[in-house]
Amino acid sequence: MGRHLLLSGLLLSLPLTVGWTISNCLVTEGSRLHLVSHFFLCGFNTSLLQLLTECTGVTNLTRALDVVPQSVEGLCLTGSISVLPTDAFSHFPGLKALGLKLCLTHILPGVFRGLGQLQQLSFTQGPSDDLFLPPDAFGSLTSLQYLAFWGICLDGNSGVRLPPSLRLLRINWSCLQNVGKLADIFPDLVLGPSSGNAWTLDLLDLSLNRQLKMVSPGALQGLQLGTLKLHHTKMKAAALMGLGLQGLDALSVMHTDMAELPAGTVAHFELQELNLGWTRIRHIALEALASCRSLKNLRLSNSGLTDLPPGFLAALPRLQRLNLAANQLSSAMLCMNGTGAVPGLRFLDLSRNGLQSLPPATFSCLPHLRELLLNGNQLVWLEGQVFQGLRRLEMLNLGNNPLVALGEGWWVPLPALTTLNLLNTRIVLSSAWDFWGPESLQDLRLQFPTGPSGVALSLPMRLTSLELQAVPGRKLWKLASPLFPVLQTLTLNGWGLQLETQNVTKIFPALHQLSLLGNSLEALCSQDTSSFFLWQLPRLQYLRVEGDGRSPRPCCITGLPNLQELKLQKLQSRARPRPVRLEELVGELPRLQVLHLVQTGLETLSAVAFQGLGSLQILMLDREAGLVLDGSLQDHSPQMPQYMYVLSSSLACQCANAWVGPWLEQSPRTYVHIEQHQLCQPEAGGHRRNPLFPFLWSHCPNTLGLELFLGSSALLFLLISLPLLQEARNSWILYLQALFRAWLQDLRGRKGEGKRFLYDVFVSHCRQDQAWVLQELLPTLEGSQGLRLCLPERDFEPGKDVADNVADSMASSRVMLCVLSRRALRTPRCRLELHLATSLLLAAPCPPKLLLVFLEPVSRHQLPRYHRLAWLLRRGDYCVWPKEDERKDDFWAQLGRRLGQAGLG
Repeated sequence: MGRHLLLSGLLLSLPLTVGWTISNCLVTEGSRLHLVSHFFLCGFNTSLLQLLTECTGVTNLTRALDVVPQSVEGLCLTGSISVLPTDAFSHFPGLKALGLKLCLTHILPGVFRGLGQLQQLSFTQGPSDDLFLPPDAFGSLTSLQYLAFWGICLDGNSGVRLPPSLRLLRINWSCLQNVGKLADIFPDLVLGPSSGNAWTLDLLDLSLNRQLKMVSPGALQGLQLGTLKLHHTKMKAAALMGLGLQGLDALSVMHTDMAELPAGTVAHFELQELNLGWTRIRHIALEALASCRSLKNLRLSNSGLTDLPPGFLAALPRLQRLNLAANQLSSAMLCMNGTGAVPGLRFLDLSRNGLQSLPPATFSCLPHLRELLLNGNQLVWLEGQVFQGLRRLEMLNLGNNPLVALGEGWWVPLPALTTLNLLNTRIVLSSAWDFWGPESLQDLRLQFPTGPSGVALSLPMRLTSLELQAVPGRKLWKLASPLFPVLQTLTLNGWGLQLETQNVTKIFPALHQLSLLGNSLEALCSQDTSSFFLWQLPRLQYLRVEGDGRSPRPCCITGLPNLQELKLQKLQSRARPRPVRLEELVGELPRLQVLHLVQTGLETLSAVAFQGLGSLQILMLDREAGLVLDGSLQDHSPQMPQYMYVLSSSLACQCANAWVGPWLEQSPRTYVHIEQHQLCQPEAGGHRRNPLFPFLWSHCPNTLGLELFLGSSALLFLLISLPLLQEARNSWILYLQALFRAWLQDLRGRKGEGKRFLYDVFVSHCRQDQAWVLQELLPTLEGSQGLRLCLPERDFEPGKDVADNVADSMASSRVMLCVLSRRALRTPRCRLELHLATSLLLAAPCPPKLLLVFLEPVSRHQLPRYHRLAWLLRRGDYCVWPKEDERKDDFWAQLGRRLGQAGLG
């Protein structure tokens, strides 16, 4: 769980006595979305949103939205709702991104009314579930730019209007078979919103429509497209020329059966970008390239290429980015003898091709190349002349090659080189081998695989980022460079670097980010922590420590005055695991804002651990099992982080956690998210498992903290309720007394069923309706049908308490008949009798029957909201007194049938 500083407006909008733990909801801020993105099911396209909420398991939209902060800007709902009501999100006018992963069947008009700032809207179902949209479904979304449908069949729709602001439209994994169907669903794609001008979209994504293969000629006549994506479809690129598109800049057809370069399509649209990754091209004809002169970006990765035609680059004079990764190219000779320079190419990816050698001047015709990727090949030796002509190259990746050496003076042709990756190579390092040549080098990734150890390594002093990887079991290298004045990021993978601890502050005066990965942590866990160089980096802001599962005891990170974010992972021994307290992992870190713990063996979390973390905003506990939240956190709650996330973790099924459930609902400052479905198993070897908090509530009644909480809550509730009880004495107290007496009367009469019922029908009515009861109801039921009626004015015992009379009479009657009108519903005694009657249906062991008679039409909003009453109304189990004489016979017949079903002839 984590915490982050809340917006002041959000804090002011929250009740001071109500915690804002939200059941089934995950809340975060956009700037911290990367911390919980793995658990955030809706992939919003921006992290600029200030507050985001995701609610899962949603079955009641109103109940789910009631707990969502009104200032939320990104909302994701996952559940089983099939219909959204009108004005469903009108309480969130600042909403900018909305993701719906529901089971919607249709959208009602006005659902999105009031969302004038909404920019992103996505629907996810599937696969290929039908969704029906009204023509004006998106009419009020005047700022909408991104609209996506995933797993939804839209074929049953037509005439749906798109907002003029729309720029990106995605329809993925649907039942779409013909591109022309889009014009029927969204006619704006063909006809402009008002003037008839062509519609413009930056992106139309039709990927994963596996049945999409047909095109109606002219179906998208006049549409101007930036990018069209057709991944995992059966579309033929040549068919796109018949769509009638006014323009198309980029085409992406990854994971298709395309077997040749779509030269005609490229020429027709003068495409600038073409993505053919994961296709079956295998071979490119030189004559096909003659039609592709407009391309600026060409991706041919994983296309089965074994060679390139001579003059490949010369045929593409405007090309700026070329991706040839993961093919089977036997040669990288892009620059042939006599070939002129290719001035446009800036990026070249030849990674994972199995290249074994590079002859001199391989890239001599690429004077403007900025990035060169050669990683993942079989390069063993590179001569210095290989990089001849690359005077503007800034990034070179040689990682994951069996490279043993670089030729003397290899860096001379690379005066502009800023980034170099030599990870996972076999280069033999020595004290004479250094990187002083490329003076502009800023980012270096280097490995110590073989060669003598214990020697000094000389590195460029102007580095801003350095990653050093050591092979396990080798001795430490010494750093010979006396000073790295601008180094900001340092990653030690394996910790193969030996530093003089007393000079660390001078060596790394500007270090802000440090990652220590994959070491046994012996140095970090030493008893004399003051000797470890980590504690002498006062400007450090980000620290990540990941162990290798061999550390015999936990490590305490402390003494870093400017540290803002700390991630600890895999810090305990797999062979001898032991429970850990948080105060054993972190100490005095006064400016720490984010603490992320992953598989550290944390077991106990108490208030002691937060004493040195006064600025902590987010606490994340990921993959920590059997957590115990100490009761001291309850008193420390005002100083707790504002965001706490327990993700892929579990609380221990112990009574020590019994106080957590009520605290989650009452914590005034901390938002706490605990993943649902945490279960307790009551008995060893048992198969029945129960939800965590209800189980603890029922099995830990003697928990002192729980008793104090319940006692204080009951006292507070009583004090608040006293004025209400005094004001409502005639209704609520009488109701409680009557319910108790009815239950007691029922118990007394169980043995003598025949003697218990003194009356056939108890009649509840108000004084204003007494005339109808005496003139219409009494003669018919007592006179014609011979039933014994209980009338309050006639049969109540004089001088007896009202509650006693009501309870005794109801319990002594087979049927309760309530005569209802607007006047009766305003009478306290009638409302008491109606409430008692509906309650007896649930509380009494042998409940009487309940019949309703309406003397006039009554709105359901005027009726008391009793569950049983609502069920009777939905079932139609009531009678309505007609005003017409000819319909009164039907009324008495219907009432007679109801009485007959209750056992009265």
